Amino acid sequence: MPDLFDEVQEDLRAERMQRLLKRYGSLLTGCALLVVLGVAGFQGWRWWEQRQAQQTAERFLATTQAAAAAGANDAAVAAEFTRLATAAPAGYAVLARLRAAALLASAGDRAAALAQWDALARDSGVESIYRDLATLLWGLHALEGGDLTMIESRLAPLAAPGGPWRFSAEEVRALAAIRRGEIDQARRTLTALAGDGAAPEGVRQRATRLLPGLGS
Repeated sequence: MPDLFDEVQEDLRAERMQRLLKRYGSLLTGCALLVVLGVAGFQGWRWWEQRQAQQTAERFLATTQAAAAAGANDAAVAAEFTRLATAAPAGYAVLARLRAAALLASAGDRAAALAQWDALARDSGVESIYRDLATLLWGLHALEGGDLTMIESRLAPLAAPGGPWRFSAEEVRALAAIRRGEIDQARRTLTALAGDGAAPEGVRQRATRLLPGLGS
């Protein structure tokens, strides 16, 4: 008798399942299809992203090589980097903007280079480490004819202990102090940089070379 009841219950469950499948089968199929399409769409998007990134990397490398070639037209290569930045992913776009500004400075278009660095430094969509680097480069190239007080003010946060650009920021601030005639302040800063083992070697060497010209 229990076997009979079990068989009846099994038949009822099977019948209910058939009714459910008839009622909701198309919905379940549609949902499954949406999942498949979603996965396929995501994979397609990943493929497109990777292809775009590869194309951007190749274009960035080619432009970098063009900049390094003998007799390169720095202004023309800077324009190519600027065009690349408008369509490149965020990381490449920032690097392209930095390279464009540096090439403009090399080409003698200091005003355009300063404008590029300043725009990058003020772009909230860019990571802070790159904004700070742009500020540093802007400050260095703005020393000649720029507002020295404003330059020092903008570089002061970069010189805070623990910052990635602190030694370079201090170096630029020392140069600004020299231009203002504040030799004692510049000497103190450069002496500290020259003797700081944590400072990059290039910064220490430049500080050491500058100090003798400041007197004792």
